[in-house]
Amino acid sequence: MTKAPLQVTLIAIASILFGAFEVSAQDSRPPLVQEIQVQRPEYSARPSSTPLIQKTGSSTAAMPTAATSSVRTMFPALAEVAVPGYSGILVENLDGSVVVESNANFTFNPASNVKVATAYAVLKTFGPEFRFMTNVYTDGSIDRNTGTLKGNLYVSGKDPVFGYEHGVTLAHELNKMGVRHVTGDLIVTDNFTMNFAMSAAVSGQTLMSTIDSNKRNAAATRTWLNHLSYAGKFGTVQSVPGVTFGGSSFAQGIPSNLTLLFTHESTPVREILKAVLCYSNNFLSERLGDTLGGPFAVARIVQLNAGVGPAEFSLATSSGLGYNRVTPNAMMKLLRALRSDLARSKMTFSDIMPVAGIDKGTLEGRFDTDFSRGSLVGKTGTLGNTDGGASALAGEVNTRNGRLLFVIFNMRGSVARFRTFQNYFVSLVQGQFGGAAPMQYDAMSLETRMARTRVSYPNGRYGSE
Repeated sequence: MTKAPLQVTLIAIASILFGAFEVSAQDSRPPLVQEIQVQRPEYSARPSSTPLIQKTGSSTAAMPTAATSSVRTMFPALAEVAVPGYSGILVENLDGSVVVESNANFTFNPASNVKVATAYAVLKTFGPEFRFMTNVYTDGSIDRNTGTLKGNLYVSGKDPVFGYEHGVTLAHELNKMGVRHVTGDLIVTDNFTMNFAMSAAVSGQTLMSTIDSNKRNAAATRTWLNHLSYAGKFGTVQSVPGVTFGGSSFAQGIPSNLTLLFTHESTPVREILKAVLCYSNNFLSERLGDTLGGPFAVARIVQLNAGVGPAEFSLATSSGLGYNRVTPNAMMKLLRALRSDLARSKMTFSDIMPVAGIDKGTLEGRFDTDFSRGSLVGKTGTLGNTDGGASALAGEVNTRNGRLLFVIFNMRGSVARFRTFQNYFVSLVQGQFGGAAPMQYDAMSLETRMARTRVSYPNGRYGSE
């Protein structure tokens, strides 16, 4: 599975055959889809014991006990492909017609495909334009004649992407208010995080040194200048922002009788999710899951809104690390629910997921030929050792004859081999529908997306950074 710093194309057939797939995705055995028995190498019937699983719901779906895998499809070319490891595959037309199905009712480790569930739960709870607030308070007063804030400075917020550039922004805002020196301490709340640090105390120390231009490192300065450039504000700051402190930094609870100076607002959560899913960032995904109540809450939101049961959708983490269990059928329902919710906000998968061959991250080097670039948007998943090696790819592909939704879960084998299979199989499916076709997608760099932050004041007005 890819890790921070921050690291998405199946195809439509001729109209006569296309009509043969007009069946409900809920049908247990769609008519006109022939069942083809394909011999597979023998694999262990069940995964190894996993005593450290933290169950978020019962999971009674059984593993296949036979060495053969039942593949249902109208395309013999797809049925003849050797599927590596223990795998589940489901490809459907947008109307729910089954194109390919194999082991779709059995549970697999979806790896980082779990992040799609976390993204869905976040959007369902907060909405795409939600911003994380970082409030800056004081218990003192400002003497503008001397540029001194007599008292302590308090910072409270749960912004998971708060970084160097935002720390310098706080210094810039304080300077605009006439503050150059704080006589007291810098106090951050115990849920404050900066630069993906797990410790609030460490984050507080980093924030203090970033606000103070005399202690600011070169990386912080460079990040701040890049941020201004991507935000279209380069050259608008005429001096070097900086505030010194007479005290130290601490992480603790804050009093209720403080004066709010201003609020730093993160980029909209839709942009944060784009970064999370492009680079499959585990830290951010876990932090986002925590804002909802953890993996159990994420799973419940999916179960209740996508119509899946605990037996087919059980999460132990919000990032995909560890032992999670999801069926291809459940993942397909999640994709459909997410697609529907995005449409209501005039969004598509490409607004929050990487587009293969175009966006930077985990799909940057996949489906990137002139033939397939821009035809797939989706989410990868990789676990090198868990469950004997797991890899996943799920999302949406465009073809010359329409779009398809797909889920591929692979377990117990070489991750490199699984990825090669996924690339080949997706392209083969696209071939049955006339070939790959690029989606309409206006690419925007993640740096530009992440620079859409802003500052607001207690009187309701907004300022620029």
